[in-house]
Amino acid sequence: MKNWAGNHVFAADRIARPSSVAELRQLVADAPRVKALGTRHSFTDIADFPGGVLVDPAGLDIPTEIDAGAATVTVGAAARYGDFAGAVDEAGFALENLASLPHCTVAGSVATATHGSGERVRNLSAAVSGLELVTADGTLRHYTRERDPEVFSGLVVNLGALGVVTRVTLDLVPSFSVRQDGFTIPWSSVLDGFDELQAAGYSVSLFTPWVGDTAGLVLLKRRVEPGANALAPPGFPGATPVPSPPGGNFTGWGVPGPWHHRLPHFRLDSVPSVGEELQSEFFVPRADAVAALTEIRALGEQLATALHVSEIRTVAGDDLWLSPCHGGDRVGIHFTWQPKPDAVAAVLPLIRERLAPFGARPHWAKLFPGDRWPAEHYPELPRFRALADELDPRGAFRNPYLRRHVFGDRLTA
Repeated sequence: MKNWAGNHVFAADRIARPSSVAELRQLVADAPRVKALGTRHSFTDIADFPGGVLVDPAGLDIPTEIDAGAATVTVGAAARYGDFAGAVDEAGFALENLASLPHCTVAGSVATATHGSGERVRNLSAAVSGLELVTADGTLRHYTRERDPEVFSGLVVNLGALGVVTRVTLDLVPSFSVRQDGFTIPWSSVLDGFDELQAAGYSVSLFTPWVGDTAGLVLLKRRVEPGANALAPPGFPGATPVPSPPGGNFTGWGVPGPWHHRLPHFRLDSVPSVGEELQSEFFVPRADAVAALTEIRALGEQLATALHVSEIRTVAGDDLWLSPCHGGDRVGIHFTWQPKPDAVAAVLPLIRERLAPFGARPHWAKLFPGDRWPAEHYPELPRFRALADELDPRGAFRNPYLRRHVFGDRLTA
């Protein structure tokens, strides 16, 4: 079995699909090595465990429960955002944020701090207010943000190191509508007016090849108040409207629609790609955005040998220990690569060198060079390690990925 992109072949002995939480608890307690498996959208071995058991929680019968009084929705770990967003909207609520792909599972997305965008919008993990997981001894544990404030910020972005998540509770906001529009823009307008560009919408994405004077396509998502159908076009120097999306798998342009039909870039009923790509992403402090973009732009010709396109987005800060946005607002510089592993491996160290002065943090589930890079930029990592020691003293979930990038030489193979 391979991951979605086809660049990783899983080395676990088998995949288990428990049909009940009780069966899952027994399975975890008995397995020497175990990892939870989602949609296999990660581009690394983060969800693999050679010689171990991969747990697919999709068979657990956990219904979606909307609590209107508390303004929350509780879903099973294997629920995909696009599968329950419609029910949330029908109840008069919304999730504050959604990622580009509504196809990914809740547990996998929040465990790796997958994000979405918006300079005043935090990543998906920040919406988690309750969590249920099975720890290494088979115990089913329940945590909430309110009841367990000392550890909750370490539990959410957990990289699969603490247990198998079974149920997640997410905060909701009142439902809203969004209109998205596209326009091309020159680099001069991006660099001279980055703050104004990011403030122009609820969510703003810049797609760029890094070469030439034209930065690329801006995808602007703006909230629309009830009864308002028209929004003034953005007024950036050199901006040229793009009347329709470049492909038929994008969510709708030019007219308002429900939040869950506009915040993702791609429709749930479409396949955004066939896996013919690799991905990387690096987060730098919001204040360093223009300087960091200037550094990467200088690599444009070298990146072109392997790049499909880059996407630049802002994300608000949070307090989650292993979130790349921990401690302050960030800009995510994302790379969608051609399926050329050797070419990608050659340019990733160049990106790391350019972004090193800004304390860049890579996306946990995407490709990056080096073993200790992520860990060295997380001040709460010692607390996370201690929490993992407490919940998984036998190392049942500590696969090679975690030993390389989180625990270092504290564990043996």
